[in-house]
Amino acid sequence: MKNERKNLKRNQLTSFVITLVIIVVVNIIASFVYTRFDLTSEKRYTLSDTSKEILKNLDDYVYFRIYLEGEFPAGFKKLRKETKEMLDEFRAYSKFIDYDFINPSESNDAAERNETYKILYQSGLNPTELSIQTKDGAQQIVIWPCALVSYKNKELPLDLLDTQVGKSSQDALNNSARNLEYKFISAIKDLSQRDKPNIAFIEGHGELTDKEVYDITQSLSKKYNVDRVAINEQITALNKRTERSDSSIVISSRYDAIIIAKPTKPFSEKDKFIIDQYIMRGGKVLWLIDPVFATMDSLQSSESTMGNSLDLRLDDMFFKYGVRLNKNLLLDYNSAAIALRTGQMGGQAQIEYFRWYYFPLLNSASNSNIVKNINPIKADFVSSIDPVVSDSDVQKIPLLKTSDYTKVSAAPVFISLSLLRQAPDTRMFAQKGQNVAYLLKGKFESLYANRMTSAIVESEEIGFMPSGKETSMIVVADGDIIKNQFHIPKGYPLPLGFDQYTQVTYGNKEFIENAISYLVDGEGLISIRSRELKIRLLDMNKVNDNTMLWQVVNVIVPSALVVVFGFIMAIIRKRKFTK
Repeated sequence: MKNERKNLKRNQLTSFVITLVIIVVVNIIASFVYTRFDLTSEKRYTLSDTSKEILKNLDDYVYFRIYLEGEFPAGFKKLRKETKEMLDEFRAYSKFIDYDFINPSESNDAAERNETYKILYQSGLNPTELSIQTKDGAQQIVIWPCALVSYKNKELPLDLLDTQVGKSSQDALNNSARNLEYKFISAIKDLSQRDKPNIAFIEGHGELTDKEVYDITQSLSKKYNVDRVAINEQITALNKRTERSDSSIVISSRYDAIIIAKPTKPFSEKDKFIIDQYIMRGGKVLWLIDPVFATMDSLQSSESTMGNSLDLRLDDMFFKYGVRLNKNLLLDYNSAAIALRTGQMGGQAQIEYFRWYYFPLLNSASNSNIVKNINPIKADFVSSIDPVVSDSDVQKIPLLKTSDYTKVSAAPVFISLSLLRQAPDTRMFAQKGQNVAYLLKGKFESLYANRMTSAIVESEEIGFMPSGKETSMIVVADGDIIKNQFHIPKGYPLPLGFDQYTQVTYGNKEFIENAISYLVDGEGLISIRSRELKIRLLDMNKVNDNTMLWQVVNVIVPSALVVVFGFIMAIIRKRKFTK
């Protein structure tokens, strides 16, 4: 009996020592070899390679102040949890990540609380008002699903909540959780990069003015150096020439991307040549072109107007690069509304809203990350685009399209407000969705290949390239997509995509930002937006109907299981040692 007990003690001691040795060895190995295991079905804790690279290259602390603290609905608590888990995952790859969760409504003093709100608002954060159901009825609460990100002497505001037109609050929270990595990594990249990329709006052909693109310019200025450039047939406008010590000339692009926003005057051949050679050297272009000229300004003083073809002399360039912009206007049953004065009552104008078919609400035409999970985009007299069949290796990816209730009207188009007085008839919109935006990427051939004289081809100063480097461009058949409205009557620029008449915010701004991000940074950063996360919310109806049941399940059942398990183990031990 004594020998059996000695053997039992010896075996237990041996097992303990072996276990201890294994733990020590594993910890020693883990200190040299880092790895993490993501067992979730959607790989929510697996960061992209781009994110890991940006985090590992940090040389100073990035501090996140998250204002998702306090009492709010379960969905926002889940978003808070997702936010914390994402930042903890960042910490696993960089020691320079730090964060705090702050409750901006913590103070019971209304004046102090309002002062805090004012400071947050001045920092660029936007609150959200929610109506929640309590036992005492509906209650309005203010929450700040936002963050301030600081790095060295720079600070950047972030909205963590992504709302979408026509989407439920649950979908909005799901989208918000999915985009956390993209938003946080984008903020870190923007704050930590030493030199901002350079982009430019092209002038000189009747493009939109700086005031008409004021809001998007301000937003892009946070990430890029934004300039306005008139080409004026100057060969150095987009590409700079640098002379080496051996007198040879090196030609490089001045800008990482250029934006051509709604030109209304023809391009000269010299300007086209300069843009073409900029593209051949790897330059990126966002084309926002109106093939048909039509404007609501003409309808302010008249019942009708005409939409006429606009000859910008760019058709041959687009055809060479792989697309054709059609001379037509698209009418879509799924369209935005316009406000019209219909009368006067009590000294005040009576305003009614009518669906205006020339303002289609555009949706994604593909699974591209540029247009994934964004609000419908409001267009303004838009035309269709067709891909051109060619032998080139250029990929043509559709980005935006109208709905499957579309009507195509070839220019010239008679546009009349009398359309508003007609009863809606879906039979009028018999055509399927039309593509209105394309992403083109690959190696483009120059429009001027085999057309230049030998003097131009052999000129080192010009540096003519008949075919280009790998690059990309985005072509949109609507110039007004990037144009902001102006407040009536004060006249200041409004946020891009916000319609002051209907109080709806469309996805125009996010589309433009995504497009520029893709052109400048490539697919690495924007591909993070493709991750799919499922936010599993509680069914509050079931929770409220079975409150007592769930309290019993969560409090009593675990305790009962521990007692039962302990009782069973006591019986097993008693029988074992009695023998």
